[in-house]
Parts: sequence; structure tokens; C-alpha cells
Amino acid sequence: MPRVMIVDNDHATGSLLKTLLELDGFSVMTVQRGMQALERARHTPPDVFLLDYKLDDMDGTTLARELRATTEFAGTPIVITSGMNVESEALAAGANLFLGKPFEPGQLAGLLNRLIDG
Repeated sequence: MPRVMIVDNDHATGSLLKTLLELDGFSVMTVQRGMQALERARHTPPDVFLLDYKLDDMDGTTLARELRATTEFAGTPIVITSGMNVESEALAAGANLFLGKPFEPGQLAGLLNRLIDG
């Protein structure tokens, strides 16, 4: 069962995505802060990260850079989501994919599976 970590400071969004991805066969961890994500990922490494751009303690691109600088997560797929036009910033920070909000939640599982399978 592929494991995804959702990092989103909006609890409702994180819960909705968690439910949808679990229905699609993922094991899902949700956290609301970037530092919490780094800590939790070290204990339970995910197969893919789904990061919101806007977090309370850092933005998603900063978190992506932190993950890429960590040997353990240098190759782990990262998806950054945002309602703002930050695609070039997200990709420059090391994200494999940028999803503009709103995005079609029904397509998310397929996108994540493709990233995990390489």
C-alpha cells in the first residue's frame, strides 16, 4: 500500500484528501506544519509528499528544498499545490509536479501512483 504524506495547514482540506486517497488504496499521514512533516517523515518515510504551498511555519517550496537536501528524501516524489501561480517556484524547489487549485481530486491518485512508480 503506497504511503502519502499530506502537509496542509487547512485541516478540512487535509481530511478530505486523506479520505479520498484512502478510498483509492493509499496509506495516508496528514500533518499541518512543515517542521512536523520533517520530523514525522524521518520516523515513517512516505512514498510521496503532497505539500500545500501555504503553511504556517514555512512555505511548501522551503519544505521541498529541506526534503531534497535530506539524503533519505532526495528521490521521493513531491507534489506542491496552490491556488497561486507558483509553478516555476515549486519546480525550482525540487517538486516533481505542481497542481493548481482547484484540482480534480479524482485524478490525484493516478498522478501520485505514476510518480511513485517512476
